[in-house]
Amino acid sequence: MDQSTRQPEQPYKKKKIRHTWAWVYGILLTAYTVFTMLEVFVIPHDTVKVEQSAMAEVYRTSSEYADTDIQVKEMSGKIRSTESPAVSGTAAGSGTAAGETDSEGTGTGNTAVTEPTITATENGYIYQDENITIQLTQRYVYSTMVYVADIQLSSVASLRSGLANDSFGRNVKEKTSDIAERVGAILAINGDYYGFRDSGYVIRNGILYRSTMSDESSEDLVIYEDGSLEIIREGDVTAEELLERGALQVYSFGPGLVKDGEITVTESSEVGHSMTSNPRTAIGCISPLHYVMVVSDGRTSESAGLSLLQLASILQDLGCTDAYNLDGGGSTTMFFNGEVINNPTTNGKKESERSVSDIVYIGY
Repeated sequence: MDQSTRQPEQPYKKKKIRHTWAWVYGILLTAYTVFTMLEVFVIPHDTVKVEQSAMAEVYRTSSEYADTDIQVKEMSGKIRSTESPAVSGTAAGSGTAAGETDSEGTGTGNTAVTEPTITATENGYIYQDENITIQLTQRYVYSTMVYVADIQLSSVASLRSGLANDSFGRNVKEKTSDIAERVGAILAINGDYYGFRDSGYVIRNGILYRSTMSDESSEDLVIYEDGSLEIIREGDVTAEELLERGALQVYSFGPGLVKDGEITVTESSEVGHSMTSNPRTAIGCISPLHYVMVVSDGRTSESAGLSLLQLASILQDLGCTDAYNLDGGGSTTMFFNGEVINNPTTNGKKESERSVSDIVYIGY
């Protein structure tokens, strides 16, 4: 066979070799992408089992709390809805803020109660024992269903954090309701989903788990031993310094919503690339040991969801001097008396709880 008949074969062989390398490269790239996604979102690692902190003396088991037997009346279904077009300025939407007494002397304050009780009200429920009062209401604001828990405590020891599977680590996840059931929570909301990130301060129940700064401008929520709440910037203080100051809880999601009574977000404020209106979770402080937890439904035709500015406005109207945005969207969950009372939804098509890293709860 002469040279001219062999020449067409050379380009064909080179083309075949190039195609082979393309297939190999594609397979390697796919394998790397799959492994990275699993490592970031699925595979648990660097887990630390929760231990009792010697530094957090306020959480020592005492006879005052250890003998408390929470036996409450069964709550049927979600709390009843109101059609209030606006948020009132009173805590929890009642005519009387927790800890106060109305004109008839009944009030809903943190008075001594021998046995824990749950009482149905016109637009919600009141839980009360000798250390805790929770007034739970539901309202329709900004075309969105919003659930408000007004909380009065006699000790900050009743405001606690719970971790998924009782462990700290990346991708350690559990449903809010499952964590709440295990720790015996009376009321719980999802936390900051710390396990989705490698940075951001994490202090839980007086234990420092992570001191890596997320960003100098990142805002964290700090709850101290005296029951006060503060919003700090990570660039201004280290996690170790916060622990020395008496920090019991530090959450790193944000942003801060209200500080010293003033709203600190604007119409353009948002978390990452989230939609303007979302299911939301937030916690605020009216005064030390007097807190507000708020969650909202969203992403459905019945409940649009809230912007950060709308969420901040609600918390300010409730009387919060400081308030902070926690993980929202599909994570948003409020648990009360053994039930999930809101409607968690990720995309508006399916109502279901998302597994998360942690919760904030009221309990013993």
